[in-house]
Amino acid sequence: MATATLKSSKITKNGTKSISIQTLKKAYKLMHTAMNMAITYDENRAICSKYVHSTSRGHEAIQLAAGLLLESHDYAAPYYRDESILLGIGMEPHELMMQLMGKKNDPFSGGRTYYGHPSLKRDGFPTIPHQSSATGMQAIPATGMAHAIHYLENQELLKGDEDPLVLCSLGDGSVTEGEVSEAFQMAVLHKLPIIYLIQDNDWGISATGKEMRAMDAYEFAAGFKGLERMRVDGSDFVSSFEGLEKAFDYVRKERAPILVHASCPLLGHHTSGVRKEWYRSDFDLDEHQKSDPIPKLRKELKRRGQKEAQLVAIEDEARAYVQAEYERALNSEDPDPSTVMDHEFAPTPITEEKGIRKPRGAEKVVMVDAALHAVDDILRKNPEALFYGQDVGGTLGGVFREAATLAQKYGDERIFNTPIQEAYIVGSTAGMSAVGGKAIVEIQFADYIWPGMNQLVEELSKSCYLSMGKFPVQSLIRVPIGAYGGGGPYHSGSVESTLLTIRGIKVVYPSNAADMKGLMKAAFYDPNPVVMLEHKGLYWSKVPGTDDAKTFEPDSEYIIPLGKANVVQYASEESIENGESCVVITYGMGVYWAKGASKKFNGQVEILDLRTLNPLDWDTVVECVKRHNKALVLTEEPLMNSFAESLAGRISKECFEVLDAPVETLGAANLPAIALNVDLEKEMLPNAEKVAEVLTNLLDY
Repeated sequence: MATATLKSSKITKNGTKSISIQTLKKAYKLMHTAMNMAITYDENRAICSKYVHSTSRGHEAIQLAAGLLLESHDYAAPYYRDESILLGIGMEPHELMMQLMGKKNDPFSGGRTYYGHPSLKRDGFPTIPHQSSATGMQAIPATGMAHAIHYLENQELLKGDEDPLVLCSLGDGSVTEGEVSEAFQMAVLHKLPIIYLIQDNDWGISATGKEMRAMDAYEFAAGFKGLERMRVDGSDFVSSFEGLEKAFDYVRKERAPILVHASCPLLGHHTSGVRKEWYRSDFDLDEHQKSDPIPKLRKELKRRGQKEAQLVAIEDEARAYVQAEYERALNSEDPDPSTVMDHEFAPTPITEEKGIRKPRGAEKVVMVDAALHAVDDILRKNPEALFYGQDVGGTLGGVFREAATLAQKYGDERIFNTPIQEAYIVGSTAGMSAVGGKAIVEIQFADYIWPGMNQLVEELSKSCYLSMGKFPVQSLIRVPIGAYGGGGPYHSGSVESTLLTIRGIKVVYPSNAADMKGLMKAAFYDPNPVVMLEHKGLYWSKVPGTDDAKTFEPDSEYIIPLGKANVVQYASEESIENGESCVVITYGMGVYWAKGASKKFNGQVEILDLRTLNPLDWDTVVECVKRHNKALVLTEEPLMNSFAESLAGRISKECFEVLDAPVETLGAANLPAIALNVDLEKEMLPNAEKVAEVLTNLLDY
């Protein structure tokens, strides 16, 4: 056991803490509880294998040690095999079984998610935010929790006198995931209070450790300077408890990370859907059986003076208890199908426009400065808010100067640079939110959001729904987007259609400074994940025809609710009455292409700026289409299979009876990237002339 650098005033002369007989007996009963749960599931496969599940057989010792050591003020991120951790913190078998069976009173998700996927916010228990099944992905949100604890502690904003920590549980195979390395990097870089508990049973699904890795997690972690390490025998409860007790003590006192590598046997199936007999040899099964934690603890209890009859009584009690709990779960209610739509989003407090859009004496401001001022207002009023991403800290303040002066004003703990780790930037906000930190983060260019998509889809977008509203993720993700002036293929892309296929997130796309300021604040105060797309070509109004993106700056209280479109240009009543008008439905740079084109059509063109793409202001879209009977949907994205085409299709279907012409669409050429050469770029993108050509055809119907 590599514990030489660990220090504890409570460690006894032989190097370990004394474990009470009560703790050993409790662990023994819970081990038999977990074992009998696994047996019950196998004996009732017709019922229990309806939905895929895993059990903790073989891992009970290390998991129970962890569960028994967690305090109510701690946070945990288990993985899908961690049912014994849940038993250790005090969950009852029938509660876990109701999740197994998809029951209404499943305390974690109400029948929405898999067995062993907890999301717990209950007095007297550790907090366990939602996390997905995706292997290793909980490492980033868990580290985000520790990051929030670290920040709130240093700002003296953390309630209570305790020293909370985060337990992040992982299988050894998951450590090969790049996102786990991102988590380790940030944990040591910021010295975060987190325990990475690695359970190593030498199997993935059907792949062995030798096939999957060049080293185990303990050896791998040596490369992260500042990450303390420890090995324990995860099949032995005494070794597990003593080792983890030192680890917990270390993190509580040093407020620094540690990795605990626990070797365990795999005595159950990988999952109920991938049974052990399908891929494991008798020799392998026999070798793992030799390390069964239950006989080891039984032997220790006898050594500590427990009689055979006492142990048999514990075993019988556990068996009867599990059977009664199984019947209780089996007879519980199924979910009401009418609740399937509940909890997509948490309600937002921002429901109406407030503040003054054009205060007396206001000066015009460019969009990038409006964004900066909005974030400044947010940080000043909300000490739990922080802002991070690549190059937003220090003296630079962002490659677009969108965070200029903020680090100097609020300090490096609130405004800081991250490594080039988009997954961490996005995923850490889920952990931040669960603890009470309120993160504003930035992806430097839309083209680089893809490494963060795993976290955005699996962790952020699903959290509110799968936790029945317990853990909405407050996350404001700023993403500079769009093409202008030869940015080339990796700094010019548009990604909104991809984002809009993700349910459970909101997508905002302002086109002017006043909207930028009002929507930025609404996005921050929204309790759900919001992606703010900010067109680089509008930041300073340097692109010809975009002067209107500069507006008088609203006051510091100005806020616009998400999901409210804005008519930025009305057609004349005469044109409407004569049936000679149309509406252009667009957003971002499209607003200015439409304005430029409309100059050729005196009073005939109305322009609707969507401002928010999800939630979409469908009522206003329909209202505009009905007023004009002709519509063009305009986007900067490649048109094929885009949000714009989808919207046009919906308009065609639901407004069919009032349309006097087919709904037109216009977007960029259907190519995989924006070319570097400015002439090629112009050829690919829409512009005012191309829009005017489409409008001519539309108005001629």
